[in-house]
Amino acid sequence: MNFVYSHLEDYIYNLYTSIGITNPKQLDPRIIAPLLGITLIYLPYDSTNTGSVIFLDSRLSKEEQWQEFGHESCHANLHSGNQAKSNHLFREYQEWKANSFAFHFCVPTFMLKQVKLPKNKELAIIKICLLFNVEYDFAEKRLDHYLNNHFPENYEPITNFLDYR
Repeated sequence: MNFVYSHLEDYIYNLYTSIGITNPKQLDPRIIAPLLGITLIYLPYDSTNTGSVIFLDSRLSKEEQWQEFGHESCHANLHSGNQAKSNHLFREYQEWKANSFAFHFCVPTFMLKQVKLPKNKELAIIKICLLFNVEYDFAEKRLDHYLNNHFPENYEPITNFLDYR
């Protein structure tokens, strides 16, 4: 079976390789933000973005900050305009897209594919947590999505992939 990437997986691959990000050790907001032309500011408030400025909540763990950076990076790079003035259904759609983007941004398929994962699911999740600096629930959902999409004959589907926030 050929390994086929989705459009989002291709986008993430092209985005990262265009700025020289090729391995999990480089997945850090402080490294990636300047390479993407993003100003990163840490404050004790909820994470958000305004144009090319991302404000990350300094009260969060490093893992949560990385996940929030992935989410806000989608808004900064792919969404324009004032969300507050948008139709609520369109805002919901953009949030759904940003959540999906965050999973792929924080645990890129092209990197995950190179990892030799244990057959035991819990050990595989822990390995993803450690390699990609994400929380357990986030890693579990990302692993489920990866297996569902790329190895569906060996895996049962999940229903709540995007509900991590």
